Amino acid sequence: LGFSNYLIQFVCLSSLGHGSSLHSRGTASLPGFENLTMGYNKYLRPYFGGEPVQIAMSLDIASISSISESDMDYIATISLRQYWTDPHLVFHGNESFTLDARLLELLWVPDTYIVVSKRSFLHDVTVGNRLLRLFSNSTVLYALRITTTVACNMDLSKYPMDTQTWLSWPQCSQPVLLRGYDESDVTFLWLRGNDSVQGLEGLQLSQYRLERYHTLVSRSSYPRLILQFELRRNVLYFILETYVPSTLLVMLSWVSFWITLDSVPARTCIGVTTVPSMTTLMIGSRSSLSKTSCFIKAIDVYLGVCFSFIFGAFVEYAVAHYTSSQKCAAKVPGPANELTEEMEEVNITNILNNSITSYKQKISFTSIEISSDNVNCSDLTMKSHEKIKCVLRNKMHRIIGYFTIQNPGNVDHYSKLLFPLFFMVINMFYWAYYLYF
Repeated sequence: LGFSNYLIQFVCLSSLGHGSSLHSRGTASLPGFENLTMGYNKYLRPYFGGEPVQIAMSLDIASISSISESDMDYIATISLRQYWTDPHLVFHGNESFTLDARLLELLWVPDTYIVVSKRSFLHDVTVGNRLLRLFSNSTVLYALRITTTVACNMDLSKYPMDTQTWLSWPQCSQPVLLRGYDESDVTFLWLRGNDSVQGLEGLQLSQYRLERYHTLVSRSSYPRLILQFELRRNVLYFILETYVPSTLLVMLSWVSFWITLDSVPARTCIGVTTVPSMTTLMIGSRSSLSKTSCFIKAIDVYLGVCFSFIFGAFVEYAVAHYTSSQKCAAKVPGPANELTEEMEEVNITNILNNSITSYKQKISFTSIEISSDNVNCSDLTMKSHEKIKCVLRNKMHRIIGYFTIQNPGNVDHYSKLLFPLFFMVINMFYWAYYLYF
């Protein structure tokens, strides 16, 4: 304690000498300023050892630009104004004086900073953009113009139909390093509530529009002021750049359903053209986003659906063409087929004529009905494992029959209806979910 008092006295004596030099350099020429800096100590906050000093703040946002989804930050240019009272700076009269900013080196000022700022700089053209104004009731106005790159955590799960809520925290001191002032020394407050922030309503942003904003005061060990604002992304640009081209590519893939199966080059050319085009569109939509982003975004879902429909149309032609080729090959007669059929007829006739009696006897004992696709497995003379094989064989015949395409022309006929219908239903659910939920 004794050492602290000695240190304070030493600092006060040093500052008195400093103040005297300032007085001797010309402050006496200002009316009422003759004894303004006498005994002033810039190393001690106002009301030192007593109540905390209140810092009232207002912001004038000049611009918000370069909103980057890849780096998750934006650049803002703001005019920061801080008001506080310093009883050592009282002078007579009802006037206020604007002083040279270099006088700030001789006065106490709060060490305010923006917590989520990555980098910042003070404008200095043509001189440092700082303002110092003293009022006769001991109020001090300190204003400065800065440009800062502010980090913002973005939720891109609904990109490009997303709404970003960003926070900006002007804070006094840095709690991690434990330097500066806590709430027992300094308290922050907004000068006029939401009206303390100016310039947001008139901002013109390329991809966003302002939804709402409001100011908050954080109650914690270290004083904080919070500016929270919501920006909604304009989706029209992405509709024209991504959604419309991808939809047209899907519709282009459906043109192959109206081309006959025999036109192999025409239908193959449509599939080979649309698939790479859709792949290029998907790659281009992700070029402006973070390469390490783990979000499944709304635009990724839509492009994935479009790619699936395009790929499905290409596979549909492969199935229809393969089935048609198999049907044509089965119907084409040839010399080898005719010779084989004649030999089979002769063999079957000889077998029937020579062993019809024994065949009838076997039928009377087994009573198994055999057809081309189905076998009666209810015979009591069959063993259990034979019955199981028989049942499984019948099941396989039925399953294969369900998936056997009897008429390849029906594949295109049903595709003309099912592909557009499913695509419209998926679009209804997609836009309803991402726009209203």
